[in-house]
Amino acid sequence: MKKTFLFVSLIFVCFNLFAQSEKLRVGILNGPTCVPAAYLIDKNADYTFEQFADPQALLPKMIKKEIDIGFMPVNVAAKVYNTGNKALICCAVTGLGNIKLITTDSDIKRFTDLKDKTVYVAGQGATPEYMFRFLLDENKLDWSEDGDVVLDFSIPTAQLAAQMISGKIQYAVVPEPFATIAQMKSEKITAALDFQKEYIEITGEKNIYPLSVMVVRKDFAKENKELLDTFLNEYEKAVEWTVANPVEAGNLSETKGLGLAASVVSKAIPVSNYTYIQAKKAVSQIEALLNIFLNCDKISIGGKLPAKDFYYSKND
Repeated sequence: MKKTFLFVSLIFVCFNLFAQSEKLRVGILNGPTCVPAAYLIDKNADYTFEQFADPQALLPKMIKKEIDIGFMPVNVAAKVYNTGNKALICCAVTGLGNIKLITTDSDIKRFTDLKDKTVYVAGQGATPEYMFRFLLDENKLDWSEDGDVVLDFSIPTAQLAAQMISGKIQYAVVPEPFATIAQMKSEKITAALDFQKEYIEITGEKNIYPLSVMVVRKDFAKENKELLDTFLNEYEKAVEWTVANPVEAGNLSETKGLGLAASVVSKAIPVSNYTYIQAKKAVSQIEALLNIFLNCDKISIGGKLPAKDFYYSKND
């Protein structure tokens, strides 16, 4: 009897030690989205970080419960919530809109100047495309086939600057840091149109639309609220440090292998709109953007706006 008791007790102790040794697993995207994460990678040993090329590579690991927290575009998070039994919920907005039209044409001053032009767009089916379509609509420009403006998605985002410098294209819609990269490579390239400014002027919204969000597995959030809330507080501090220290953040981002050169990151941070807004406080901003997706392509967000339990709150 005593041996059995000791054996069971040993198993219980070992289980507890194992549970306590487990770390929160964070999936981050290579490139600009998760630059603030470099601060936590450097400063905090309580979390494990795994890098992914894009949300499509990250999502399967989250669904299989191999990753607890991740980052992705707003519409992708909404679509997974709506079509995946509410498996993922939104913790916070981590990046606001930073999309621009870059060009070598000095005559482009407003959206109506794009009539009869072919514009190469980064990210088909993502925020750059749908925001561009929305802003063209609001400026009474037809973007359909044989319309006023031709949208071309044939060139990968990373190649747009080189194609523009070579003279093969004149107009491109890109997010940061790609607008900054292009301007660093050629003085002839300018960021002629700021999508954020146009969005606010047209809609009357007080805030810029969100570009990226942090998500968490719903089951993990329910079972590990204290651990999750601690991470959220620390990520908010990481964002604040990144924005306040662009040079150091650029160096750290390159050192930690996030996929961008320190010089690019440092110059892009001031115009990249990194932020931290609790999901519950960003509902109106998120829904305003998702309504644009909904009007363009319902499937892009899973057919409807997410319910209120999509938005995580530290106070719940």
